[in-house]
Amino acid sequence: MPQPSRVDESPASGGLPALDAGGFHHRLQEVDGAAVVMFTRPGCSACHAMGDALRRWRAEGDAPELFRVDAEIDTALVREFEVFHLPALFVFLDGEYHGPLQAPPRVPLLREALEARLRQPPEEAP
Repeated sequence: MPQPSRVDESPASGGLPALDAGGFHHRLQEVDGAAVVMFTRPGCSACHAMGDALRRWRAEGDAPELFRVDAEIDTALVREFEVFHLPALFVFLDGEYHGPLQAPPRVPLLREALEARLRQPPEEAP
């Protein structure tokens, strides 16, 4: 049985459950519907802003499943997803990779970018 994800209430995390290399793919396979994973790190002001936006989206009630990866700890995932800038967001639908999510930290723009990404077919995971 998978262990519950850690939840970090630090500003950069947005209060999102953490994924690590050990359970990343397995946990995303368990999600029914859309999931967005944010790669972040403590002390990243842009990550803090995105975490706040994701928290607001979740509070509005129509957000996908939201997770985070600590880029300082899970460097294998950083390399796998070729993360060069933080925060970095990636979209999954029913466990299938759909690519990066690129939008400013504003809920309407995040929502619009997710809808556009999900209209595209799944991609080969990096």
